[in-house]
Amino acid sequence: MAEVRDFASYAGKFNRDDSGRSSQGGPSYKEKIRNHRLAVIFKTVGITAAVVFLVLVIYVNWRDKEYAEAVITQGESITNGQDSKVLSIGGYIVQYSKDGVSCIDANGKVLWNQTYEMQTPIARTCEQVVAVGDYNGHNIYVSNVGGSLGEVDTNLPIRDFCVSSQGVVAAVLDGTDVTWIYLYDAQGNTLANFKTTMKDSGYPISVSISPNGELLCVSYLYPEEGSLKSSVAFFNFGSVGQNSIDNYASGYDYPQVVVPYVQFMNGNACFAVSDDRIMFYQGSEKPVSQAEIFTGEEEIKSIYFSDTYMGVVFPNNTADGAYRLQVYSDKGDNVLTTYFDIEYSDIIFNNKQIIIYNEDGCLVMDMNGHVKYEGGFDVPVRTMVPTSLRSKFLLVTTRNIQTMNLK
Repeated sequence: MAEVRDFASYAGKFNRDDSGRSSQGGPSYKEKIRNHRLAVIFKTVGITAAVVFLVLVIYVNWRDKEYAEAVITQGESITNGQDSKVLSIGGYIVQYSKDGVSCIDANGKVLWNQTYEMQTPIARTCEQVVAVGDYNGHNIYVSNVGGSLGEVDTNLPIRDFCVSSQGVVAAVLDGTDVTWIYLYDAQGNTLANFKTTMKDSGYPISVSISPNGELLCVSYLYPEEGSLKSSVAFFNFGSVGQNSIDNYASGYDYPQVVVPYVQFMNGNACFAVSDDRIMFYQGSEKPVSQAEIFTGEEEIKSIYFSDTYMGVVFPNNTADGAYRLQVYSDKGDNVLTTYFDIEYSDIIFNNKQIIIYNEDGCLVMDMNGHVKYEGGFDVPVRTMVPTSLRSKFLLVTTRNIQTMNLK
């Protein structure tokens, strides 16, 4: 059996001095633990930094990637006459004409169709809902990608209308002595109505309803002391508006200005366009003026929007390009000014990209104005539909649906 005769002397070999180091001169146990922890921390930080850098490099390359060619795959045949119009909702294709409206998926399969007879069909969309009505007629057909939601019979001639993502329809109707604004659910039941006269409130020249169907924006035009005056008014049909006279929530007057267009971008943002400025409003209950951008005497050629961005096209005719596109956020911040030459038929904001196209070709750029692809189509394209992939699009022609992949 081993024996330690002088334990005190034996243990003294491992006693630490006041500095915490072993009497043998090596690092203490605590120092070893501390050094190990520091090494682990430094290693972890280094690995994390490397991963973040790699992800950043991959993201920047993906974001700034340019495409050299487009690979087009022919799809199923479809039929759409020259008198029909084609638009997209939620990645699906909607065709409408004087005879009816139908919805088609990306594979060319007809999901549903609705027949009717109209003289001047007008389509309004919101997210995955489409409403088709007849200007000066009485009927509005409301559907989503799943099928028909119902039909509205206004009993009075339709002058304008809009639809929410819930299928709620707001319609401007022409009465004998007054103009009416009615709200209907998708089945045609009246939810609210109020009349307008040129003398008291002015004539409603544009209406827009919020996606949830609770806010209505109306632009009125009426004469005032030999001149014209516009008012942009908001009406709340939710719980907040129940305590207000005629559901009035807020409004703004614009003397000597015509405001022919108002539009909700999302449930919290709306914009209006006049002959000398662009106005942005914020608020889901009582919208307030957020920003005004004065355009002076510049001609506004066209306006496009998504739930995030709003774009205004001005004729430019300089070396920079034939057109100038100014893009604003839903708060009215100017996020991009860019120029282009293509004679466009549509402009789409999708997945942080701007798609400008006509029947002969397209231009794709990012939100920094960096051109990612520019090229032509083999056959005339009626509608270009973005998909969930930034490099993949559907092309609707008069004969079929094509798939275009950018490489």
